[in-house]
Amino acid sequence: MFDFLTYIPFIGDTLAVIVPFFIVLSIVIFIHEYGHYIMGRWCGIHAEAFSMGFGPILASWHDKRGTRWQVSALPLGGFVKFLGDANGASAADLDALEKMPPELRSKTLHGAKLYKRALTVFAGPLANFVLSIVIFAGLTMSTGVATNDPIVGEMHQFPGIQNDLRVGDYVHKINDVTITSREDISDFLSEAEPTLTTIYQVERDGAMLEVEGPYPWLPIVAGVNPVTPAAKAGIKSGDLIVRVGDTDIVSFPQLQVVILNASQSEVPIVVQRGDERLDLKITPREMPYEKEDGSFGTRTMIGIGGTVAFGPYIQSVGPIDALYYGALNIAGIVDGWLRTIYHLIAGNLAFKNLQGPVGIAVASGDSASQGPIEFIFLVGFISTAIGLMNLLPIPVLDGGHLVLYAYEAIFRREPNARILQGIMMAGMSILLLLMVFATYNDIMRL
Repeated sequence: MFDFLTYIPFIGDTLAVIVPFFIVLSIVIFIHEYGHYIMGRWCGIHAEAFSMGFGPILASWHDKRGTRWQVSALPLGGFVKFLGDANGASAADLDALEKMPPELRSKTLHGAKLYKRALTVFAGPLANFVLSIVIFAGLTMSTGVATNDPIVGEMHQFPGIQNDLRVGDYVHKINDVTITSREDISDFLSEAEPTLTTIYQVERDGAMLEVEGPYPWLPIVAGVNPVTPAAKAGIKSGDLIVRVGDTDIVSFPQLQVVILNASQSEVPIVVQRGDERLDLKITPREMPYEKEDGSFGTRTMIGIGGTVAFGPYIQSVGPIDALYYGALNIAGIVDGWLRTIYHLIAGNLAFKNLQGPVGIAVASGDSASQGPIEFIFLVGFISTAIGLMNLLPIPVLDGGHLVLYAYEAIFRREPNARILQGIMMAGMSILLLLMVFATYNDIMRL
């Protein structure tokens, strides 16, 4: 998607990472802060400033409501500064609040009614979730949904591999094994040995035919995970892995075994991309994975997924169904995120796997290199992750504010203002330490 940037002398590879990263971050942060801003406006809370970025102001303008919109030099976040805030983290400016008349104080975040404050704070993460649902729903409408019927959809054609299947063929048997659904194909693959010739019994235009086709589970790349050896090596979705080191690869399970037993040093890998055969270099590494029982382990991997030689038949969906699938995507991300946090706290997953800004930047570049769909999906994924992270009950984050509001609702009084400022400073320190630690992990991983 941004591959043209790599051709710029000296800085091309760097720009191919930085440009997608800033695009992803700008979209996600703007939506998050706009959620705060618009809900605050609806609740009668005045926003003094809406900033994209931190540090020195590069450009600014005032709207008719008196809000200063600005773009700052460090594009690694953003904030909305409401009336009565001491800073972009919404810490109270105690001296200014004490001097305000009651009618003006009610227009501050700290002087508004409790439910208005809670709605304004929660609206940021909510906006991220809404953005993710819209993105995932849009992707679903554009790509469709796979059916469970064993109908030949997308075809993967490679030179030298016999393939007489056609899109729309209904597969009844593979090598005399009866097939009634896509799950049956998976069952067949788990038991069958790779064969040079695979016979398919298919229904085509009302007639039953026997045709020759490829072994269903060829070592075809279904997708490349960002920030992995495969992404770094330049492997792309749709590539056929032909050889790893001195070993010819004929099936995806064989590829998994070869990689699992590989040393974590650079090895040559040959891929077939359309009519072109490419010689690449790849360095497998030990990476975390989730076991069937929900626990985590590590094993040598390169970061790709496999697919059947012929894709599933795709059916289009309407807006309502697309929104449902979009919500399912978010539910899956939330579930995985919460389980990861649990295993980190429980010590089942090493903290070295945390990613920081550098890791997100590389992931953005990797996703952009795979194509627009992968890049747009990453925007939705990061948006969900930012929304979830901001709901953590850490002071300074939105979740910390909501916990304080819950305290106020239960005990009918606000926390001590001076103590609250100390808690905010502690929360900021925790976040900075986590950021430094995650960035260190990113650098060591790269």
